[in-house]
Amino acid sequence: MIDLLSNQAAVQHLADELAAGLLARPAAVSPKFFYDSLGSALFTAITALDEYTPTRTERALLQAHGPAMGAALRQRLGQGFTLVDLGAGDGAKAASLFAALQPGRYLAVDIAGDYLAQALAGLRAQFPQIPMQGVVQDFSARLALPAGLINEPALLFYPGSSIGNFGPEAALALLVQARQAVQGGALLIGADLLKPVPAMVAAYDDDLGLTAAFNLNLLRQANRLLGSDFQPRQWAHVARFDARSSRVEMHLQARQALTVRWPGAERHFAAGEGIHTECAYKWTPASFEALLRDAGWQPQQRWLGAAEGADAPGFGVFLAHG
Repeated sequence: MIDLLSNQAAVQHLADELAAGLLARPAAVSPKFFYDSLGSALFTAITALDEYTPTRTERALLQAHGPAMGAALRQRLGQGFTLVDLGAGDGAKAASLFAALQPGRYLAVDIAGDYLAQALAGLRAQFPQIPMQGVVQDFSARLALPAGLINEPALLFYPGSSIGNFGPEAALALLVQARQAVQGGALLIGADLLKPVPAMVAAYDDDLGLTAAFNLNLLRQANRLLGSDFQPRQWAHVARFDARSSRVEMHLQARQALTVRWPGAERHFAAGEGIHTECAYKWTPASFEALLRDAGWQPQQRWLGAAEGADAPGFGVFLAHG
């Protein structure tokens, strides 16, 4: 059983969404289908690669400026505020800030339920003094936390530049929903910045092929969810930068003409035809703060960092109030 959601109706909805994306012309599916347990583990491994600098740069910013972030947030939200970790994954980034932020409660939101449960078990053992709860949710469709879960202004923590997976309209909608979810509290968010094109593309096409495996794992997810007969060896991983849209794109490209079948449908792909699996938008600090303002957030502070050996900032952490 796919571990995106436990509710069978919700799983069927996801299957229908995936099938519609595969049947579209051109074919395009959401990157949320990367994240079963294996996909989540592969992404964690990707963040350790030399080519993938956002995680290390963000980690350095959080370590260096965590106390200042905590002071600003406690002034705004008071002591013991709730920390909502959106797209929590293994929860390591949020946990690295527990000492600085001093949250009274931790809510981890993620689409991969099994992976989230394992992560929370480890975090509870490390931090028994902090009440913790997991919420399995596909917030790419809509972020709406269960009623009564948050009753006062809280912090929404969204690190890693995952906001870059959303197109401009969807990113704006998510940030509006985030402000509503935390009762207009505060937002601490990471954003990957524009860099030289070779560096940006290499981050999505590493020499070890981990990102290729991460991308191809989506086909295994499709086989489980749809009962399709994708054969990953018949597909190639492709990454490229679209300067007009300021985004890196990932695609799966058919190595030969082939037909993929699943109960009730099939899709023929010509040789070289692709499935668009991810967009990763990149910003300047000014353009990202403009997006925050459009969503009703008021930027308060930003911390910018450069990867080792880089001349200009390549990542930013932004603090905003609702």
